[in-house]
Amino acid sequence: MNDVCVPQPPESRSAGDEGPGRRRWILASVSAGALVLVGAAVAVGLVLLDEDGETTSGRVKETGPGIGWAEGITPAWMSGRMGLGIPATAESAQAAYEGTLRFDTGILTFTLTRAEAETYLSEHPPQGKWLEPAEVQTGVPAHDFAHLGLPEPESFAKGIRYGDVCPGRTDPAESPEPSGSPGTPFGMGDGYDTSDGQCVRLYAHEYTPHRTRIYLRAHFDPGISPLPSVPSSSPSAG
Repeated sequence: MNDVCVPQPPESRSAGDEGPGRRRWILASVSAGALVLVGAAVAVGLVLLDEDGETTSGRVKETGPGIGWAEGITPAWMSGRMGLGIPATAESAQAAYEGTLRFDTGILTFTLTRAEAETYLSEHPPQGKWLEPAEVQTGVPAHDFAHLGLPEPESFAKGIRYGDVCPGRTDPAESPEPSGSPGTPFGMGDGYDTSDGQCVRLYAHEYTPHRTRIYLRAHFDPGISPLPSVPSSSPSAG
């Protein structure tokens, strides 16, 4: 009578029968599972950052010291940081400073009469020439000047001029391009100049027949300057 060999099922094999291939498969499965868990944790973190419905657009929300809109920023301090003065006749001067992990942004705005604005622009000429938008820009994120309750200067189609003003720079430079990448507001490229020879983007908007609003925006390396101290609000001992 012939002997019949019945194949042994994999489940009945002893632990010593497991080869190196099976052990490698188990390790690979465990590693893949760990990567999935890490990815899920990162995704949850990103969702938590935007749980209030705001779009960061590459900016970092307020998460610690030096991140977010700073307190105690005055037009005089921001003017000194930019290297551009504010005329004594200016009205409605406002300023703000936002810190992020990528770069900091300083903004300053004030209004002048049309004649005063022309004098100010002639005293602070741009690198190249003053430019005007070729067409209206749609979908401009309301972020920087919206913090001061104003529309973004890139959202205007008429009565607006802009250019890069570089205080203290004497070497000629090309004028700014009317637009950056697709979807980029006019006059703003992909990069941000945070060099020591800081240039400031200046916009002049003739918002009435008799007055012009000056918008100034500059970018700085994160934490490059100490911010003004905020006076303590705690009552003094008496």
